[in-house]
Amino acid sequence: MKYNFDELIDRSNTGSVKWSKLDVLPMWIADMDFKTAPEVTEALVNRASHGVFGYSETPAAFYDAITNWWKKRHALHLGNDWIVATPGVMPALAAAVEALTSKGDKIIVQPPVYNHFFITVKQSHCELVENNLLYDNGNYKIDFEDLEQKAADPAVKVLLFCNPHNPVGRVWTRDELLKLGEICIRHHVVVLSDEIHSDLVYEDFKHVPFASLGDAYARNSMTFSSPTKTFNLAGLQVAYFFTENESFRKMVKNVLTKWEMTMLNIFAIDSLIVAYEKGENWLASLKEYVYENYQYLRDFCRTHLPQLRVIPLQSTYLVWLDCAAWGLPSSEITNRLLEQEHLWLQAGIKYGLAGDHFVRINIACPRTLLEEGLNRLAQEYRRILNI
Repeated sequence: MKYNFDELIDRSNTGSVKWSKLDVLPMWIADMDFKTAPEVTEALVNRASHGVFGYSETPAAFYDAITNWWKKRHALHLGNDWIVATPGVMPALAAAVEALTSKGDKIIVQPPVYNHFFITVKQSHCELVENNLLYDNGNYKIDFEDLEQKAADPAVKVLLFCNPHNPVGRVWTRDELLKLGEICIRHHVVVLSDEIHSDLVYEDFKHVPFASLGDAYARNSMTFSSPTKTFNLAGLQVAYFFTENESFRKMVKNVLTKWEMTMLNIFAIDSLIVAYEKGENWLASLKEYVYENYQYLRDFCRTHLPQLRVIPLQSTYLVWLDCAAWGLPSSEITNRLLEQEHLWLQAGIKYGLAGDHFVRINIACPRTLLEEGLNRLAQEYRRILNI
C-alpha cells in the first residue's frame, strides 16, 4: 500500500500544541505532521461508532501486542506480567524516580538530553548530576570515565538514560550499553531507559534494548516506551514500562496507583494494539520518507548553510544542528528565527548547557514544509552573517 506523506494537513483550530501560533511554521516539538497508519484510524472510528465510552479494563491483547512487537522487532522476549500500562512515558519515569529515591539522593542525566529529564529531577526531592556526552567532530559518545566517577558517589541512585538518544540522534551500540550497564551495576545505580524512539532507527543501525544485555542488566533496569512517537499518537496518551525486577515493578505501580494513573482510555488501548499488530508496513514507509527528508536537509545545508554542521542522524525524526560558527546562543538564534522568519525551532539550551549553540529541528513533515523551513533558516543565516 502506498502512503501519501506529502499530503498537507491543516492542523489549525484543532487544539494542536505544535500549531498553536498563527502564521508560524512549527518544527520544534516531537509531533509528526502525518496521518497515522490507516489501520489505526479505522479501528478508532469503529470504536467511536459503538457510542458507549465507559470505564475499560486493559485486555490481555494489549500486553500480547507489546510482547509480540518487542520479540519481532528487537528480539527481546518479555513476560506479559513484566509490563505495566501507563498514560505516558514521563509520568511513569517520574513515578519510578519517586519510588526508587529518597530526599537527598542524586540522579544522573547525560546532556544534551531530553528536556523533561531535567524537569523530572527538579520536581523530585533529588539532586541533578550531569554526565555530559563527549562531542567530537560532529559525533557524540558517552564519557565513561566521568560516569564511573559520578556513579561511585553512594548518593547516586538512578541514571535517566535515553536509548536511542534525543536530541543527538545516536543509537548506542551493544558494547557501549554493556560498559554503561557494568558501571551502574557495580555502583548500585538503577538504569531507567527511555526507549520511546526505538522503532525509529534507520538502516545500518540497530536498536539494542537495555534489557536484552543479560539478566543482571535487566534486573537493574526499567524500560519505558510507547507507540506514540512511532505512529504519531501522542494525543491519545498511551505508554508502558517493563522490568523483570518484581520489586521495582511493584514499587512503581504503587506510586502510579497513589497518583490515580493506572487506567487507560479505550482509544489509547485500541490504538496500541492495532498499531503494533498492523502498522509495520506504514512504519517502513514512514522511515524511508523521513530519512529522505534528512538527506534533503543535509544536502541543502551543504549548499546553502555551509557553516552549519548537521549531526549524523541514526534515529528519531529530530535533527541536531551545530550553529556554533554563527557565534550566537541557541535561544537568540531561535528567537530571531521566530521573530524574523516565523520559523519555530527548539533551542539547544533546553537540553542543558551542553546543548547551547545547537538547535533541534523536526523533519517529520511533508517535503514542501521542510523546504520552506530550510529556506527560512537560510534567509536568517544570511541576515546573521550579513551576506
